[in-house]
Amino acid sequence: MTTSALCRPLPSLFLSHGSPMLAVEDSPTARFLDRLGTLLPRPRAIVVASAHFVHARPTLTATPLPDTIHDFGGFPDVLYQIRYPSQGAPALAHDVAGRLAADGFEARVDDHHGLDHGVWVPLRRMYPAADIPVVALSVNPAQSAGWHYRLGRALAPLRADGVLVVGSGGFSHNLRALDWQQASGPAFPWVSAFTDPLREALVAGDVDRALDWTALPHAQQNHPTTEHLYPLYVALGAAGEGAKGTLLHRDVEMGGLALDAFAFDTD
Repeated sequence: MTTSALCRPLPSLFLSHGSPMLAVEDSPTARFLDRLGTLLPRPRAIVVASAHFVHARPTLTATPLPDTIHDFGGFPDVLYQIRYPSQGAPALAHDVAGRLAADGFEARVDDHHGLDHGVWVPLRRMYPAADIPVVALSVNPAQSAGWHYRLGRALAPLRADGVLVVGSGGFSHNLRALDWQQASGPAFPWVSAFTDPLREALVAGDVDRALDWTALPHAQQNHPTTEHLYPLYVALGAAGEGAKGTLLHRDVEMGGLALDAFAFDTD
C-alpha cells in the first residue's frame, strides 16, 4: 500500500476485525490498521456498518456520547477495561437515515445504543485518539448481499462530504472450524477455495460475481451465518457504480479466519 494510493478523496473500506484481542495484541493485522489511519485523508466523521449491530430495519446510532460495548465473553480483563470515548454524530445519523428512507429503506435512529467491538476495535487501532465522531449502522443477516449493496449505494454521496464509510466484519468467519491452538499458518483449503475467487471478483470490479457469493466454493462453510460478510457489500456499494477493490491487507489466523481488508473506489 502506498501513500499515493490513499491521497485522493476517501474510499470506502472493508475491514476484517477478527478477534477482540486485535485491540491489544500485536499482529500483522494490528500493525496494518495502525498504519492505515495515518495514510487515509482525515475524515470529518466515520460511519461503520458492523457485524455485531443487527436489526431488521437499518438502524443508526445517534448517541451524542456513545458507550463502549464489550459484547464478548471469556477474554482477558484488560479488554473489558477499554473505553473508546469518541463522540457520536446525531445530525449525521439523521441525515443518513433520511438518505436511506429516500431509497426505500425503513431506516431509524437509536439515541441510546453504544459502539460494539466491531466498531471500536478497528477504530482504536486506526484512530487511537478517538477524536473523530462515529456512527454505527446495523446489518440484517435475514436480508441478502444485494440488499446490503443497495444500502451502501445510498451512502455513496457521503464520501464527497468527508465521511469515511467502513464495513467491519470478516472475509471468512466460521468460529467452530478454527484451529484455536495455531494462531498463524496457511489457510485451510476450503477457505482459499472461497476467498480467492471472491477477492478476484472484488479487485476486478465484478460486482455481479461478488454479490453471487453463495455460488462460490464452500460458501456456507466460510460463512455459516452472514452477519460478518454483509458489511463487505455495504462498503462495496458505498464506493458507487463501477467501483473496484484494492486489496490493502490479507492474513489468516487459526487457519480459517481470513482477515482481508479492501479499499473501494471508482478509479
